[in-house]
Amino acid sequence: MNEGKPTKAKWWSRPRPVSPGVGEVGPVEDISGPGADRDSDGDHNSDGDHQSERDYKSDGDYELDRPATTTAPTGVAGAVDAAGAGSPYVAPAGPGAGSGVGGGVGGGDFELERPAAVLQGSVPDAEAVGSPSDAVPAGRAPVAAVPAQQAPEDRPRPLHDPDPYSTPPYGEPGPWAPAPPVQHPAVTPAHGTAMPPGPPPLPAPAPLLAPVPYLSNPHPAPAPWQNYDPWAAPGPLQQSGAAVETKTQRRKRARKALVLGAVALALVSGGVGGAVGAYLERNGGVGDVTLPQAAKEAPGRPTDSVAGIAARALPSVVTLHVRGSGEADTGTGFVLDTRGHILTNNHVVEPAGSGGEITVTFSGGESAKATVVGRDSGYDLAVVKVSGVGGLRPMALGNSDSVQVGDPVVAIGAPFDLANTVTSGIISAKERPITAGGEKGDGSDVSYVDALQTDAPINPGNSGGPLLDTRARVIGINSAIRSADGGTDLQGGQAGSIGLGFAIPVNQARRVAEELINTGRATHPVIGVMLDMDYTGDGARVGTKGGGAPVTAGGPGARAGIKAGDVITEVDGQRVHSGEELIVKTRAHRPGDRLRLTLRRGGSQRTVTLVLGSASGG
Repeated sequence: MNEGKPTKAKWWSRPRPVSPGVGEVGPVEDISGPGADRDSDGDHNSDGDHQSERDYKSDGDYELDRPATTTAPTGVAGAVDAAGAGSPYVAPAGPGAGSGVGGGVGGGDFELERPAAVLQGSVPDAEAVGSPSDAVPAGRAPVAAVPAQQAPEDRPRPLHDPDPYSTPPYGEPGPWAPAPPVQHPAVTPAHGTAMPPGPPPLPAPAPLLAPVPYLSNPHPAPAPWQNYDPWAAPGPLQQSGAAVETKTQRRKRARKALVLGAVALALVSGGVGGAVGAYLERNGGVGDVTLPQAAKEAPGRPTDSVAGIAARALPSVVTLHVRGSGEADTGTGFVLDTRGHILTNNHVVEPAGSGGEITVTFSGGESAKATVVGRDSGYDLAVVKVSGVGGLRPMALGNSDSVQVGDPVVAIGAPFDLANTVTSGIISAKERPITAGGEKGDGSDVSYVDALQTDAPINPGNSGGPLLDTRARVIGINSAIRSADGGTDLQGGQAGSIGLGFAIPVNQARRVAEELINTGRATHPVIGVMLDMDYTGDGARVGTKGGGAPVTAGGPGARAGIKAGDVITEVDGQRVHSGEELIVKTRAHRPGDRLRLTLRRGGSQRTVTLVLGSASGG
């Protein structure tokens, strides 16, 4: 497009040629004056020059009016007459368009002249037309005044303004087709497109509340018509308003919604479940209460379990009730054989003496009277016998020399007259030297035991009961406890267990029981020396003074060379720290066993060997 200069009138916008026979008119000077605008080829400027000559139609199309018939001025009347009456006078557009008769017809194309000068009275503004001197140059006859046409402001305006760019019309070209309207898009807001002006809208009713501006988008979208080109090829539609989500974004949003829904459902379910659970816990549920209970199981248990050991041992355990000499005591024993011999502690049956009464109660509840077969205070062991009782089940005897510290054990007894009480523990120590008794003051009732120590609970009433290994075999006879008041005698004290219980090893009890059953008396192994029990040094010292000789003449000690004042420090390589320990170590052997003693005499140390002698127990 040539926007810098007006375009030359095209063929479809020029007037039709004059019909043949119309009189030719000589050249006429341009009355527009020397200041009239012309284009480069002499044509008049098309902007607004012909607007006053157009006849507008109601549908927007129009045709140019033919020139009105005018009276030729003097000097040109002959030319008009020669052309013929009634022919209109046509003034040439200017020198560039041709002059004379031949220029009007012979050339074929012509341009319309500007409107002729009219009388001053017929034009509202005389200055717009120019002075007569400007309209008719000197030497030429003035042109007759053209009748006044309809004023431009009185005519109806076309629907479209003239196209300054000479744009061809749409459809088939025609000489009078209107040019398309030139679109001048205006800048519109981001959320819509500007609409052409229309009738003024009705006034809207006043709102109750002032609208709040929408500020959620601080960066408005660019104007959609900013770079609009009406003649460009159609392109993709411009998006206005909110952005359209892609497929991936829609999937992400759906996934987020699903996750949030699941979380919300879990929270609601947890809350409801917690509330229901709290209600049921506070109110104890609904309906009647039914407590769960395990089904009945078989009574059998592993043989090495405490239950299995107790099941096998209880039929052989008995409870003894002793009365005599104004005293009564309760203890425990176990069956040795089918003849009715029962082993227990000496201090249990001692109240019966020679004229007391002993009642034996078995685990099944049967009771029978018993008599004393023999007893020994030095070992604190006794044997009683029941008669007329069948179906006795003797207790199996184990080997105390095979016991190790930490072995599990089970103790059975009648603590505080609670028969068939079962407790369990382990072997805490071996060869623990203890003494019990001594209430008589002469030492005749003192027992010396090289005991097994256990933490199985043993209480008064457990005396004489069996200490069993995992095979339900007897490895010891419960005899004493160390209680909180410092006592070690189960006979008179009523203190409870603190986890320090002592049992006579079954190997020693078996030998004594055999002697008591066979002879009614037990023998004690002896060295044949008198010990100084007041000696506070390390070891056992042979006495130097007393009612008798410190070393028995012809006894085992005298034959080995032991003298008064010697200190015995070891027995078979084991340290001895007191006289009680030397007695316990000696009582752990049988008469006739060989011992190796270590002596300290006058600062020198020597070792002697002797054979143990025998003495009757009481």
